[in-house]
Amino acid sequence: MEELLEDENHLVCLLIDEVESLAAARAAVTGGTDPSDAVRVVNALLTQIDRLKHYKNVLILTTSNVTGKIDLAFVDRADIKFFIDFPSANAIYAIYRSCLDELAQKSIIHPREALHPNPSQLNEHLTEDQMESLQLWEIAQSSVSLSGRTLRKLPFLAHAANPHSCPVSQKQFLADLADAVKFQFDQRKHLADAQ
Repeated sequence: MEELLEDENHLVCLLIDEVESLAAARAAVTGGTDPSDAVRVVNALLTQIDRLKHYKNVLILTTSNVTGKIDLAFVDRADIKFFIDFPSANAIYAIYRSCLDELAQKSIIHPREALHPNPSQLNEHLTEDQMESLQLWEIAQSSVSLSGRTLRKLPFLAHAANPHSCPVSQKQFLADLADAVKFQFDQRKHLADAQ
């Protein structure tokens, strides 16, 4: 690693996924009074980041889903901070639409009816294929606040939970997908209530 850092012709990108596991807020760990292993880890991480900032060819990228748990000294060292929210209903529609395309290619869905590429352009006088676009749009709207990872899994879970003989019609699959989304939110509520 040192050789790459010393050679300014190399761009070194360091990605720390779920950085809160290394940079947990020290004040929350021990009340700020007593050194512990967790505090030592954060101190060591900050020292190494300070050491790396002297290199012009190093880019440090981090991700976190629980930003409130990250040590403020670590956050202060970040030059740029981006908040990436959950996908919008339009983005969810595009994700689901691409999943349906994949399932049609694998002959799980047949016949594959054309879905409108932009749900906001659906007009009031819907044709039959636009009805399914509208149905997918409603499912997308009901999926807001789910992560991208969950959204990509839901079509698979919809198929697994409702083992119709293959191929299944797109209309039936959309009904199964709507059920899978509802089940996902029911499970979330159940887990939240159990805590």
